[in-house]
Amino acid sequence: MPNKKICVLTSVHPAFDTRIFHKECKTLANAGYNVTLIAQHEKNETIDGIKVIALPKPHNRIQRMAFLSCRILILALREKADIYHFHDPELLPVGVWLKLFTKAKVIYDVHEDYGKQILSKQYLPKLTIRFVGLFVSILEKLISRMFDGVVTATDDIANNFAGHKIAVAVKNFPILSNFTEIKKYNKDDNASFNLIYAGGLTEIRGVTQIVQSLEYINPEKQVTLTLYGNFYPPIYEKQIRSLKGFEKVEYLGWIESREIPEKMAQADVGIVCLHPITNYLAALPIKLFEYMAAGLPVIASNFPLWKEIVEDNNCGICVDPLNPKEIAKAVKYLMEHPELRKKMGQNGRRAVEEKYNWEKEAEKLLKVYRKL
Repeated sequence: MPNKKICVLTSVHPAFDTRIFHKECKTLANAGYNVTLIAQHEKNETIDGIKVIALPKPHNRIQRMAFLSCRILILALREKADIYHFHDPELLPVGVWLKLFTKAKVIYDVHEDYGKQILSKQYLPKLTIRFVGLFVSILEKLISRMFDGVVTATDDIANNFAGHKIAVAVKNFPILSNFTEIKKYNKDDNASFNLIYAGGLTEIRGVTQIVQSLEYINPEKQVTLTLYGNFYPPIYEKQIRSLKGFEKVEYLGWIESREIPEKMAQADVGIVCLHPITNYLAALPIKLFEYMAAGLPVIASNFPLWKEIVEDNNCGICVDPLNPKEIAKAVKYLMEHPELRKKMGQNGRRAVEEKYNWEKEAEKLLKVYRKL
């Protein structure tokens, strides 16, 4: 549908968010749509054929939810788009306004199960957290019925919108063409054994247990865990640095998404040991599939869904993410079996090529747009 105007809205994510810009916006632009993105950025500009309208970075959550949402609505109305595609639950009122007072179609893109996500928010009182989570889930489902389509990041989230006329899971799998740097295995590879974790560095993402596991690894050759990402809250970094296992950690901070494939190809094993909180049990973390795309065997949390992916494809080992000794045991096993490590890496790569890639998911997104 050439010349159809699409306006993508986000108040939370930066302009070049991987899912929003590099996957969805580029897919739409390459399909011939006229795409505008309204997001936090330093300046207005056009990148890869996508017009970016810059929003100021808010000082706090209240300012973002109140004033930035109003700013987004004003800018969105000026665009007079054929389809509005918004990405944050706090923009639900904006979506309602656009649906009621324009002739445009409206799509709600749901990245998380927000009702479940609230259960892990430590800043909310424990006595009210379940009520708030339930309220948010019900409200989200009711309001979403006003919109023309719902796009979700997982099948589990899509089930929350089963009554909607268009509710499609467009999963956040890696862009296969980005992963041309694949782990090269050599039979005489006796160099340092390198583990990698790339992502948010928080307690519930299992960083503590991963670092603690290094205390139980005493191999003949050196083991290094490379961490990429930002610590949150900042004080958490001090806690991690105080652990004995941090002696074997190389912390390199945040990196651009385009650098990730090359860094992963230099490692031997990818680790993703998120804690078993409600919102993670059915999640599909992008880093898991990026490790696989890079040809790395993985050590992952033993959630039923993740075990199905990892074990069915024979591309890694699933462990109790709360047990550092079990994580260490998996690391040592993979160290001692280089041929198995190579085979698992090849299996993971093949699985991504066949099914866990953005190129296949992009077709689902375009199908939603064609329906509208």
